[in-house]
Parts: sequence; structure tokens; C-alpha cells
Amino acid sequence: MPLPQEKYYTAEEFYNLPDEIHAELINGEIVYMAAPSTIHQIISSELHFAINSYIKSKAGHCRALAAPFGVQLHKGEDTVLEPDISVICDTDKITPRGCTGAPDWIIEIVSPSNPGHDYITKLGLYHNAGVREYWIVDAQHRQVYVYNMDNDDLTLNAYSFDDTVRVGIYEDLYIDFSSLDLGL
Repeated sequence: MPLPQEKYYTAEEFYNLPDEIHAELINGEIVYMAAPSTIHQIISSELHFAINSYIKSKAGHCRALAAPFGVQLHKGEDTVLEPDISVICDTDKITPRGCTGAPDWIIEIVSPSNPGHDYITKLGLYHNAGVREYWIVDAQHRQVYVYNMDNDDLTLNAYSFDDTVRVGIYEDLYIDFSSLDLGL
């Protein structure tokens, strides 16, 4: 949720904020974020491990990076997001500060305090930037929403935490949510 502010922030100013500030920058406006919950961190860790294990087993060139990791979807724009997990296959987009350009696959784990940020704001930003696949993981409702955004289309498939979900950017990666150790 954006808090009142007196000024427009550039990406450069945002990158120079103290490390302890948990926020994103959207069109020059700082959006402060709550600290992630324990279940948020467990889901993030389990998914990150599964994705990294797959990439390593295939000797893949993509990188899976977990938050905190800044993503500036368009160079020169004053928007820097912090997806929970970013999978970047064009490693030239990875910079010392994060990623410049659209990752191939992004996973966001919904914050109960501000679900519209992931379901509306970020969906639009990711779609417009050319992210190929976007997952919203909703622990509260035990749902996974998969947006395939390849070819300018936007298709949505919904799954439960009992389902196995196919990853669209890979031909043979499936994540079985029922086998993840989520402690739910």
C-alpha cells in the first residue's frame, strides 16, 4: 500500500535506500511492504528449491532468484519490483543490482494485507513488460493461479494445493504442490 510521500523517486534513489527498507517502486512512488509471514517464507523456499533443483538437473542456463531481488522491468523507468521468485533465462538481464528487463517466469506469494497488489497491479505490470508466465500463490485460499502470457495472450488456469502444476516455460517441469513440505 502506498504511503503518503512528498516526492517522486527515481530508480537510482530507490536503489540507494537503506537495506532494511522493504519496499517497491512503482512509477516513482514507494510502496512499503509488510514483512513476509512464516508460511510465505516456507512456500518461497520450497518452490525456489524445486525450481533450482530442476534447472541444475538439466544443466540449464536460467537462474532462479528469490527475494529480496530487484526487477526493473524497463530500463530507464522508475519502477522496481521485488518478486518472490524470478526465473531469468537471458542472464544478460542480470546486473549487480538485480534484473533489468522482464524475467521469463515470476512467482508472487500473496500478502493477505494487500492482495490487490499481486492480483491487479503486478499482473498488469508483468503482462505489459513481456513476462512469459506469472504465478500467484495464495496460501490463505490454498490456490495457485497461473497466467500464461506468451504470444500477447493472457490465459489463466487455477489449481489447488492438492494439484500438480505444469510450468509453461519448460516442457517437463511439474510442481506437485501436495508433495511440498508446507506445514499446512
